[in-house]
Amino acid sequence: MPRYKLTIEYDGRLFVGWQRQKNGLSVQEAIETAFAAFCGHPVNIRGAGRTDAGVHALGQVAHADLAREWQRFTLCEALNAHLRPNLIAVVAAEPVADIFDARFSAVRRHYLYRIVNRRAPLTLDASHAWLVKRPLDAGAMHEAAQILVGRHDFSTFRAAECQATSPIRTLDRLDVAKNGDTIEIRASARSFLHHQVRSIVGSLELVGAGKWQPADLRAALESRDRSRCGMVAPADGLYFVAVDYEDEDAA
Repeated sequence: MPRYKLTIEYDGRLFVGWQRQKNGLSVQEAIETAFAAFCGHPVNIRGAGRTDAGVHALGQVAHADLAREWQRFTLCEALNAHLRPNLIAVVAAEPVADIFDARFSAVRRHYLYRIVNRRAPLTLDASHAWLVKRPLDAGAMHEAAQILVGRHDFSTFRAAECQATSPIRTLDRLDVAKNGDTIEIRASARSFLHHQVRSIVGSLELVGAGKWQPADLRAALESRDRSRCGMVAPADGLYFVAVDYEDEDAA
């Protein structure tokens, strides 16, 4: 069976998350339903990351095994036609080797979190960013963020229901930059814990507001105590941006 790699964009507002669930429509279910509608047989897809309800994606990656070969253009056009009116788009489809696995072949995942830092309410960015009205110092946030870069026990910054077998993760990048009213936080790692990025952002917001110093963030990390974490930032501002694979040609 030929295997295909899909690059997917979606607005997470109306979905219960990436993974199939009993309590509502997931992104995975919507795409699998679209596949079945034009392929004529059930298709299971595996995604590179399991985003939560409300989280958006610019470059989620999934793979699917199909009963026959399809042209890339035809595959994208057919899927997108059957996905309407869901706010999901398959932006690329390409054949890959049988050994390619969207989840397990990934070597790095990239996330973006957007904060709009102003008093006025959100309009175009409503449900697509976290509105923080109190002034934030993005420079202080970036400086403190470097404490978290590297290999650490991130128990403080993971959800209580996280199913990962270990809280140890290596954070390759955690950058904070301000552009006008928007503060962008970019995080990269091979893998992330459940709610890790949103938990980190909530704690960095405290630093930006002057409520925490960098030493407080370090103490929270070293405590390995979930109760020492700042608030979990809303899902609205989080975007799954891209996935890297070691041998993109083999993919």
